[in-house]
Amino acid sequence: MLQNNTRTIKEIWVEALQSPKTRSKILLASIVTIIMLSGMPFFFGHIEKRNGVVLNDWVLAYLPAYNVSLLIFGLIWGMAALIVYRALYNPNIYIKYAWTLFFVNLTRMITITIFALDPPHGMVHLIDPITGIFYGNAVITKDLFYSGHTSTMVLVFLCLDKRNDKIIGFIAIICVMVLLLIQHIHYTIDVLAAPVFVYIIYLITTYFLKLESPAKISGDEA
Repeated sequence: MLQNNTRTIKEIWVEALQSPKTRSKILLASIVTIIMLSGMPFFFGHIEKRNGVVLNDWVLAYLPAYNVSLLIFGLIWGMAALIVYRALYNPNIYIKYAWTLFFVNLTRMITITIFALDPPHGMVHLIDPITGIFYGNAVITKDLFYSGHTSTMVLVFLCLDKRNDKIIGFIAIICVMVLLLIQHIHYTIDVLAAPVFVYIIYLITTYFLKLESPAKISGDEA
């Protein structure tokens, strides 16, 4: 259902940017996110060249592999569109998402570097032309612990404010986690660890952000 705001998107963001603290959080978050995303293709290109270990995953061993790329693609980018729409009317959502995403990606780079894994047996490559941009448009199979796809869905869920949005977001998380295993893109530990990492990072990040009250920088909704 569309939001009925008393102020326009432009008015909301102009007011948000007038606050020095909020403006600095928005601008700096945008800068570090761009820097991080621009460096990711080089990182993933590096980890793809190294050798890793194959885990004995009993869940995947009993789960036939199928290509469900379109379903995964639809769920992830559908939720991405939702949070972008919500963030247009509440800059706090953008601030929380951008800053937490930065630290999520940073910790994923650390864990992926520490835990060198080869892809699960029977992996079916995920076809996602949009996400592929962040991988340098190359086939990446060793982006494993912990799951970036699951992390994205959990972060969207945490940043959404509305009850109905959160219900949709929670269902989408479960669906994506199951679909990733069906496609054998990740080990079970990859998808189970992601919500734990993201939740902890989200709590720490939002604590230090000390965001202003949403009522001050977002429009009222009917």
